[in-house]
Amino acid sequence: MELALKIKAAATDIAEELVAIRRHLHSHPELSFQEYNTVAYVKAQLESMGITRIKSLAQTGLEVLIEGINPHKKVVALRADMDALPILEANEVTYKSKNIGVMHACGHDVHTACLLGVAKILNTITDQFEGTVKLIFQPGEEKLPGGASVMIAEGVLENPNVNAIIGQHVMPLIPVGKIGFRSGLYMASTDELYVTIKGKGGHGAMPHLCIDPVVISAQMIIALQQLVSRQANPILPSVLSFGKVIANGATNVIPNEVYLEGTFRTLDELWRKRAHELMLRTAKSIAEGMGAEVNFEIKRGYPCLHNNPELTARSKAAAIEYMGSENIIDLDIWMAAEDFAYYSQETTACFYRLGTRNEAKGITSGVHTPSFDIDENALEIGTGLMTYLALKELSA
Repeated sequence: MELALKIKAAATDIAEELVAIRRHLHSHPELSFQEYNTVAYVKAQLESMGITRIKSLAQTGLEVLIEGINPHKKVVALRADMDALPILEANEVTYKSKNIGVMHACGHDVHTACLLGVAKILNTITDQFEGTVKLIFQPGEEKLPGGASVMIAEGVLENPNVNAIIGQHVMPLIPVGKIGFRSGLYMASTDELYVTIKGKGGHGAMPHLCIDPVVISAQMIIALQQLVSRQANPILPSVLSFGKVIANGATNVIPNEVYLEGTFRTLDELWRKRAHELMLRTAKSIAEGMGAEVNFEIKRGYPCLHNNPELTARSKAAAIEYMGSENIIDLDIWMAAEDFAYYSQETTACFYRLGTRNEAKGITSGVHTPSFDIDENALEIGTGLMTYLALKELSA
């Protein structure tokens, strides 16, 4: 408990600084793989702390080493993502986005501020722990192919090799002061679907002279939905949703083509592969059977996110030590996706949730919404807890 109290005190000491950092980042959001000013700011913050082991990766990413005694004994990585979303912010706050149409609506400003806080705390106690903490400031979580995959390809998990990686993410469904964990499969894979159905347009009063792509698209959507309801194992979570349908005709005009965009998500990689084959075959057979053509593109996205049971159990136990058992909750499977999943496919990983909700303050909006915000008390909590988890894992 002595270590927990020491880390809590250190996090409290820099709480105001964490708020200032988060607000600066929130005011200056940048889109995926365009985080040039953000990464420059982060690097300047690190250098002001006297941290020198900084390496640039993926153009707008950083790998940072903080070495304790016997640095090669064990390496624990901590990850924060830095990109924002193409959303027009609706909040009227002093730290509102200055980049119109771009917003930190997923809390990546929080993640980055917390990891900078971790860096500051760890850098003052390098003589009090063994091993190395590798800080990963990652670009492009919100956009395929995912910044994690690029960072991994450029060696972020190597030299020195990472023994375990821990990530935290804001969760507006959880009250501030609470932390959520889930062992094993936690988040879904995600694939993007782009479909063009080419028929033959014409007058709406003479459909017999047309090959109607609107009707074909309707049948195709229903048939593809039935792949999930009738081909997938009922106990296996799967989601197939089409969010964009463009048929640019008119009341009496059948268009030449219809364009669809959708997403497919699941928690099983074997079923994922088979579902891709079934979608392509089903779409082709429906289109050809009705005299049309179809171009069905599947952009393979992030894999399933798997939390290592042993690391997650150790992290949860450490969180209970730091926060108290009453503040630790168990999470359900979530069909959203996260490119942290790439790390979980490569090494021992734990991805947990940081509560940011405060109904009394009206802070209840979900991520990816124009009104998303956090209770900033989460910054001190997130910084202290992540520091504690890293130190506990180094000593495990």
